[in-house]
Amino acid sequence: MISVQALRVEFGPRILFSNLSFSVQPRERIAFAGHNGAGKSTLMKCIAGIIPPSGGIISAPRGTKIGYLPQEGIHVKGRTLWQETESAFGEIMALKEKVDRLSDELVKMDPRSSPYGDLLEEIGELELKLYANDPSLMKPKIESVLKGLGFQEKDFTRDCSEFSGGWQMRIAMAKLFLQQPEILLLDEPTNHLDIETQIWVEQYLVNYPGAILLISHDRALLDTLCTRTIAFAHGRAEEYAGNFSYFERESVLRKEIQLKQFTAQQREIAESQRFIDRFRASANKATLVQSRIKLLAKVVRIPQPERDDAVMNFKFPPPPNSGHTVAKVETVAKAYGQLQIFNGFDFEINKGEKFAIVGPNGAGKSTFCRLVTAQEAPDSGKVVLGHNVSPSFFSQNHADELDPELTILETVQAVASRDAMPLVRNILGCFLFTGDDVFKKIGVLSGGERSRVALTCMLLKPANFLILDEPTNHLDMQSQGVLQRALLDYPGSVMIVSHNRDFLDTLVTKTLEFRPGEEPRLFHGNIAYYLDKKAEEKSSGTTPTRKPPATTADAEVKKETPKVESVPGVNRKDQRRQEALAREARTKILTPLEKELETLEEKIAEQEAAQATHTAALSNDDISGDAEKLRSTTNAVEKVTKTLDLAYTRWSSLTEEIEQVKAKHGL
Repeated sequence: MISVQALRVEFGPRILFSNLSFSVQPRERIAFAGHNGAGKSTLMKCIAGIIPPSGGIISAPRGTKIGYLPQEGIHVKGRTLWQETESAFGEIMALKEKVDRLSDELVKMDPRSSPYGDLLEEIGELELKLYANDPSLMKPKIESVLKGLGFQEKDFTRDCSEFSGGWQMRIAMAKLFLQQPEILLLDEPTNHLDIETQIWVEQYLVNYPGAILLISHDRALLDTLCTRTIAFAHGRAEEYAGNFSYFERESVLRKEIQLKQFTAQQREIAESQRFIDRFRASANKATLVQSRIKLLAKVVRIPQPERDDAVMNFKFPPPPNSGHTVAKVETVAKAYGQLQIFNGFDFEINKGEKFAIVGPNGAGKSTFCRLVTAQEAPDSGKVVLGHNVSPSFFSQNHADELDPELTILETVQAVASRDAMPLVRNILGCFLFTGDDVFKKIGVLSGGERSRVALTCMLLKPANFLILDEPTNHLDMQSQGVLQRALLDYPGSVMIVSHNRDFLDTLVTKTLEFRPGEEPRLFHGNIAYYLDKKAEEKSSGTTPTRKPPATTADAEVKKETPKVESVPGVNRKDQRRQEALAREARTKILTPLEKELETLEEKIAEQEAAQATHTAALSNDDISGDAEKLRSTTNAVEKVTKTLDLAYTRWSSLTEEIEQVKAKHGL
């Protein structure tokens, strides 16, 4: 379908790639892999005809349609959503109009004339094309694609200018899907999609009738869809006959083989050179020396394997110890004008929990993060942080708050602790800022680059509760891996808003789903578990009916009156007795345990402070030089350590006891 031969692209002295050749066959799915800036998007623009290559040829059969979806920069206005997507069928509509016009002319002609036969044949050919693209199916096709991409029927008549940048990209994607070009070029198509829409797009692309060239940092999509991978690195491009995971394994194997071959050849070359140097002046060996010199000159040198880009793992600064309850959301209501986000919402986040927040755009995910971190205040209800909780919040908006006059390095150093200061350059390298890049001013950076700087600043601050709103949007695979490994080792609590399935799956143990007009729903498992449950509910038709968020009046009643639900097989008298026993359990058993836990956490915090004070005193010259003071301080450290060990043990058993009581009495 398309052929790329000896392609070369350079910008000044920098060569992105040279002598690149490959072909694309019908229905092939090819992934472009490599770090940001390696040339993936540039190659895609060359194939789309947007920028010319420096050398080489890109050819395709006449009439081949190529559709291109860029990462950003699309903005449509002056047409409704329906009108814009319907324009994807412009050629079909023009074809239909031509058939109608020719049919009107045919009626006026003599059926026995030669032109009549020619025109009838032309109409027949046009109608065959129309049959293959039945205009009567346009409306259901448009509705199916728009709804699959997350639009609702009420959106169909809205002007395109009313949609944000992410939704504008969905409009452009809808048009491409409806046009069905023979070759589809997609540059980060899932960046602005929620998980449900990602899955719909993934299935649509699996069944797409044309060829697909794909750039993405979504490993799940790449592994499911692609059967070939072209990897860009160090000015070269290499092909791999498999998906992204295959490319990762095979690239390591290729480099190992190349290193062995290079090492063996270098050893042979060195031996030949030693022979030449040793006997060069010997008349008896002159013939042999000349033979060795000629053989050495003919050797095709194996290039030394290029070293992989340095991959560094970093750890978060040690977080301060917090209480068992990290944050509690109590009957919270929040609205923006007529749009009600929450009303009577209750939720609790406990120590060490790592959970994902998912749902369609506009459902309240970012609002929830801002409420928990006090970036916004609820209209009613309250959000309370637990004992000694130190939160750290990353959102895309934080990138706009950076000082444009400072360099990247100055910005990050300003927030780094003394211990982290020597690691700042390495950590910046993990997030794609290498060499002289760190001396660029914030003001000249792109939006994605500023977001990465803001993320780096946030990760260097000691905190025991991390709230991350779309942290992987501007990270390549390598940087995502660095962040993922750091979060796996992080002992604090983590709340992540993200649609990156592969990134989330190994991290989270709970998934909180938000949907417009419904109460949030908690799933006790990772993203794979959440998706399996949703699929089971959909296939069995047992999706639970979830009531809308309570009104403010309902929330007040909820606070005053315990909720009473009928229990099948139990009469009302027995049910009241069970409810009374549950209340008694809370009053006599659970409340004292919770009070003891709260008091214990306060004592632990005091003892930890005392331990830190005594430990620091050991390095004091006045104490370390006085044997009596040193012995006294050492005893104090040992004493407080033993006290803390006992407190930690009691805290562990106490929290377990509380959970057992709650489970037993359904609290």
